Amino acid sequence: MVIKVQMHNDRRRTRAMKIAAAADGMSSVAIQGSEKDELMVSGEGVDSVNLTRSLRRKLCYAAILSVEEVKANAGTGTSATSSNVFGFPAYYQSCQPFPKYYEVVHDPYPNNCSII
Repeated sequence: MVIKVQMHNDRRRTRAMKIAAAADGMSSVAIQGSEKDELMVSGEGVDSVNLTRSLRRKLCYAAILSVEEVKANAGTGTSATSSNVFGFPAYYQSCQPFPKYYEVVHDPYPNNCSII
């Protein structure tokens, strides 16, 4: 997808790249165009509307120029090999409750007065 962003200097380009790279599902971000004002982003499950909205909040002007689906391995005939990814099982350590201490209070000199 290509997003046109108002980037006049290197600081704004850096901010735009950081915002785009922080989006969910992002795989690559590049600056292109004759004036270096277009942001080329690609990834799986990237929401173009939310990305453009966050760029508008931080940098004022952003507009979606084109959105297209990139097809990997189209026409090459090679299949991608999947690597085995071993995830760690979820482990939740339960906290042990604090022990309850009981102490019997015994007064060796009891007061026989019931008024006090």
